[in-house]
Amino acid sequence: MNKKKLLAGPYLFWALAFILIPLAMIVYYGLTDANGHLTFENLLAIGTVENFKALCLSLLLSLISTAICLLLAYPLAIILSNMKVGQNGFIVLIFIIPMWMNFLLRTLAWQTLLEKNGVINQVLHFFHLPALQLINTPYAIVLGMVYNFLPFMVLPLYNVLSKIDKDVISAARDLGATELYTFRKIIFPLSIPGVVSGIIMVFVPALTTFVISDLLGGSKILLIGNVIEQKFKQGSNWNVGSGLSLVLMVFILISMVITTKYDKNGEGGMF
Repeated sequence: MNKKKLLAGPYLFWALAFILIPLAMIVYYGLTDANGHLTFENLLAIGTVENFKALCLSLLLSLISTAICLLLAYPLAIILSNMKVGQNGFIVLIFIIPMWMNFLLRTLAWQTLLEKNGVINQVLHFFHLPALQLINTPYAIVLGMVYNFLPFMVLPLYNVLSKIDKDVISAARDLGATELYTFRKIIFPLSIPGVVSGIIMVFVPALTTFVISDLLGGSKILLIGNVIEQKFKQGSNWNVGSGLSLVLMVFILISMVITTKYDKNGEGGMF
């Protein structure tokens, strides 16, 4: 027993140093003012016009990008789950490889594609077509979110769908069930853990991102992540920044509750 406790020591140190202490600092700064006095003004700062607008825009773009990822990922996950092991393993690897690349570099690549004199507009110019205003728009931010977070939707769905017993689907079809009815009554209900896990794994980072909106939005479109970043880096207002971070934690806690309810056995994990 003592040896097991010793083996758990490094993990406990990691959790304490990089999870519990940072969270405690955010809670402390978020609930105190510059003089260390207890206050709720930092939490209520989310109600200001600028901050509330940034939060609403973040929620909107996150929901749109999550919906697009789900629409793209679900058919792909079904195709992968029906392929042979060697084939789907190779295609899944293609989706994982971009995740090994630096997040910032992936986003900078899209900036090069979308900017005014970027690759896309140069191609359009070559075919004598009018240039498009792609960069510094909400559409560019959504595109960046979908590209960066799509693998986090595909992998949980693929993991769940590949575990569905094919005999159950074959039995439904032998009993006269149509493809649509089989999907609606068997495949989709059994894939709910993967759907919920994928939605949360895309929605939460999309809601809190600031790098994508900085690079593809040109710092002209402020999301709540950008506001928090500015509070810490530009205004050095750790108290308000921490207060806004605590508000975002509410959405993360809600996501954790939903995951616990619909994915009790952890079937919707990425691997």
